[in-house]
Amino acid sequence: MPRFSIIVPVFKVRGYLQECLDSVLGQSYLDLEVIAVDDRSPDDCGAVLDAYAARDERVRVLHLPENVGLGRARNAGMPHARGDYLFFLDSDDTLTPGALRALADRLDETGDPDVLVFDYARAHWWGGTRRNVLAHLLATEDVFTAAERPGILDLLMVVWNKVYRRDFVEREGFAFPPGYYEDTPWTFPVLLSAERIATLDRICLYYRQRRRGSILSTTSRKHFDVHEQYARVFRFVDARPALAHWRPFLHAKMGEHCLDILSKPDRLPPADRGEFFRRTAEMFRAHRPPGTRVPAELRVLEGSYTGYVLRRQAGRAGRELGRRARQAGTAAAARAARTRSVLPPRRPLDPDLAVYSAFSHRGVLGDPAAVFHAARELAPHIRGVWVLADGEQAAGLPPDVEYVLPDSADYRRVTERATYFVNNVNWSGALVKRPGSVHIHTHQGTPLLYAGADLLDRPGARLGFDVPQMLRRADRWDHSLVANRHSELVWERAFPCHFTSLRSGSPRNDVLVGAGPEQGRAVRARLGIPDGDTVVLYAPARRDYRRDGLVERFDPARFAADLGPGHTLVVRLHPSLARGPARGLGLAELHRRGVLVDATDEPRVQDVMLASDVLVTDYSSLLFDYANLDRPIVVHADDRDAVAASRGFYFDITAEPPGHVSRSYLELAWLFSSGTWRDEEAARLRSAFRDRFCEFDDGRAAERVVRTLMLGEPLPDRTAHPVPVPSQVTGRAVLPAPS
Repeated sequence: MPRFSIIVPVFKVRGYLQECLDSVLGQSYLDLEVIAVDDRSPDDCGAVLDAYAARDERVRVLHLPENVGLGRARNAGMPHARGDYLFFLDSDDTLTPGALRALADRLDETGDPDVLVFDYARAHWWGGTRRNVLAHLLATEDVFTAAERPGILDLLMVVWNKVYRRDFVEREGFAFPPGYYEDTPWTFPVLLSAERIATLDRICLYYRQRRRGSILSTTSRKHFDVHEQYARVFRFVDARPALAHWRPFLHAKMGEHCLDILSKPDRLPPADRGEFFRRTAEMFRAHRPPGTRVPAELRVLEGSYTGYVLRRQAGRAGRELGRRARQAGTAAAARAARTRSVLPPRRPLDPDLAVYSAFSHRGVLGDPAAVFHAARELAPHIRGVWVLADGEQAAGLPPDVEYVLPDSADYRRVTERATYFVNNVNWSGALVKRPGSVHIHTHQGTPLLYAGADLLDRPGARLGFDVPQMLRRADRWDHSLVANRHSELVWERAFPCHFTSLRSGSPRNDVLVGAGPEQGRAVRARLGIPDGDTVVLYAPARRDYRRDGLVERFDPARFAADLGPGHTLVVRLHPSLARGPARGLGLAELHRRGVLVDATDEPRVQDVMLASDVLVTDYSSLLFDYANLDRPIVVHADDRDAVAASRGFYFDITAEPPGHVSRSYLELAWLFSSGTWRDEEAARLRSAFRDRFCEFDDGRAAERVVRTLMLGEPLPDRTAHPVPVPSQVTGRAVLPAPS
């Protein structure tokens, strides 16, 4: 008996069917069967299914004699299911890698619940992905009922984001009705009846968003089916007195759902919209529980269709007025900015005021934070003010750290008068540089991948970047901080602007220079890492050849297992991936289960580096920072050629690495199982790399910036280091041929 019976109804999905089936049959978890139901598809989907069944005994195909629709096609597959759990997969959607293994593990962990609800991400036709916005409802360890956690009913009421224990379904006699919205009279009764519901906070399915939408996006009278589907739900509740308390909730859900359909201009023929409203209002009145208060947004159903139309028109008019007001406000702000740039401010610069920002106002972080703290110690007369995106970024800050919010009156006051501006990204284009102000650009590390003007012939890598605008903003820089002569040469070419390079070192790396194991103990304890474990930090870079930036190079759960006892794998994603679907594709679930540690939310990456014993990365600038620790580094570069083609390297990191290089997962695993990752050759490579790229990092970079640029002290001569200038950056970088 297989663990999963995956029922796949198939109708006119020839372009997506193979991808769907491959995502199932290619899973690492093998205990499954696929019941593919050919719903009399007019294309050659039936032949495709037969071909899969001929070469994989886990696939069985049912050819229906006539087209019956999605719900009844699922019903046709259920009697043939032998698995413990039913999984209804739409034939244009796909499973994510490792999804079935994660589901099986969670079922075992929770003792085979009636229903397991998992997460999904919308996969848009243009390449973007967006995670379910209610994913936080799945982040629970408990097994519960809907009454104990009613928020579970706020999730999308579809059948495919859950697996169902087969004997529970058979005992209750659940089945799909015909017509549109067939998931509604399945999902509500199932969740209300389940005595044990569990969740999995992991993206297990990509929900395909076609350019022309799903069948529910078509204009048809079949949208009237929604009324009978909810009538079925109410009949189900009426037959079970114990569920009577759910009637107010279902009454409101029905009203919301029907009004949502009516609000879509492409759902109903114009001549039928009034009839749809009237039938919805009749049903709303008929099923209203006595004494129930109608929510304000649903009171329109107590009136007429004419009233509904007038209310919609008023709403659209109000939104249009708001849009015009915002446009007028934006135009006024632009005019004000131009005026400020033409007319000199009446108030002089404050020589004792500095403004700081990092990572687009994400917090007191990075190089600007290191300069800020050094200035408070060495130049306490200089008032430092941070620009933070919102109040959430200020949570946990000491009360003596001043901050302002962008575009606020306080922001305008401090940026108009400040003498010093410290940032690791460009300031907004609306910020006008005044004569006498000092703009200090810290960058975000040593460059390995092309940046700035070097992206002009890399259209894929500069998607969303306006290079000329970037250079205009960089024209405000007075000083560019560099940690090595490689960076100095690259930044001066990539940003052909009027600034002076300061051979200061990277201020944020001061804490890494000369640091020993004791500096990371507090962080290890906070992350729950056992004493004595070897900590392997995996920090992959964002990929430019994927729209969402995420490319999973290997299975982190497998890597954690292959490292073996006495090792802890710590994963830190690129900040740009922290809020996207990346963590939902297994990382959050692996962290919850203790398979690895997800340190993506740790505010200071230097703390994570201090807590580790070895870094595994690919093309992240972290490898230059990490070299200051003089701890082993492994470069995992299995897609080097793709990155070279899409983004471009200033030098070939695989030819001049800071340690051993792996070009496949098997090589990576062998480096650790054999102990090669920390042998003499690794130390030799690391020493040469440190000499070249940690040239100006001596633990006093932040102090040097403050003394030189804020206090006016002379900069010591930094040209005596016997380090050759890397010839790779004197002209356009050219990669050696792949070995």
